Amino acid sequence: MNNETTNAEVDNNQIDSEEKWTELVKAVHHNSLVSLRTHFDDVEGQVLNQEVYGPVFVYQVKDNSGNGYACGFFLRELVAKFQSGSDAAQWMASFYFELMKTEGGKLLPNPPASEDEAKAIIDKVLVPQCIAAVQEEFAPEQVHAGLDWNQDHGPVFEAGFPSIRDGNNVCAFPLHLLYTHLLLNRDPADLLLQGMYKIREEHGME
Repeated sequence: MNNETTNAEVDNNQIDSEEKWTELVKAVHHNSLVSLRTHFDDVEGQVLNQEVYGPVFVYQVKDNSGNGYACGFFLRELVAKFQSGSDAAQWMASFYFELMKTEGGKLLPNPPASEDEAKAIIDKVLVPQCIAAVQEEFAPEQVHAGLDWNQDHGPVFEAGFPSIRDGNNVCAFPLHLLYTHLLLNRDPADLLLQGMYKIREEHGME
C-alpha cells in the first residue's frame, strides 16, 4: 500500500465521520425543536460551536406576553436524554419554566468583554451563588464548598461533606464548565448538587 492510497483512505474516513457528525448535530437540533414545541408555541434555535465543549444548542422561547427566554444545552447531555427513553421534552422545558419566574424575559447574558470582567463574574456571581446553593440545600448539615486547584483541570469548584470520613466525600467541577453553564442561563449549582447527592447515595445516606 503506498502513501497515496493511505492518505486517500484517511481522507475518506475523515469525510465519512464528519458527515455523521453533521447528521448527528442536525438530528439533535431538530429533535430539540420538536420537543420544546410540545410545550411552547414560539421556539427559535441555533447551534453554536463552543471551543472547549463543542456544539452548544441555544433555544429561545416566548411566553404569552411575547417575552423571550433563552437557554443553552450541550450535545452530550441532549444525546443522553434522547437515548435514555425519559421525557426529554419535559426536561428541556423545565429550564424555561424556571426562567419564566423572572418577569419580562431573560435572554442569554452578554459574554464578558475582557478577562477582568470574566473574573469579576466568577468572583461576585458564580462562586457566591454556588456556595449559597450548596449550603441551603443541605442545611443544617455542615458542608464544604469553595475553590480548589486540580492538576489536570486547573481551577475547580469543590463541594463535599466533612462528616464523611471514609471514602470519597467531595465532588469537583472545572470552574470553566460552571461558568459556561452560567452564560447559558443554566444554574451551575445543579451540577454540584447532583454530585453531592451521588456521594450521599454511595454512602447510603439517601
